[in-house]
Amino acid sequence: MARDLPESEQALAPFRAEIDVIDAAIVELLAKRFEVVKHVIAVKRAEGIAALLPERVEDVVEKVMAEAETRGVPPELVEKLWRVLIAWVVAYENERLG
Repeated sequence: MARDLPESEQALAPFRAEIDVIDAAIVELLAKRFEVVKHVIAVKRAEGIAALLPERVEDVVEKVMAEAETRGVPPELVEKLWRVLIAWVVAYENERLG
């Protein structure tokens, strides 16, 4: 729920609205990624593959950092975000894989 902005923040309103739209798109992409994770869990369970695959983690992090750099996004930020995301997903997979 949006709050009324103080007069000093009124100029920020259009940018905040744009950020809200972008945030919703990020959540939508996370939902799509999470759907893929559900399929990954099924394959890992069937094939006896561990939740944590360190080489894959590093590969993913390297790829997103490189993509971030080409788009002018601080790679250090992307690395932190993805490591948190991956750690959460690995824990989620571990819970389901037993």
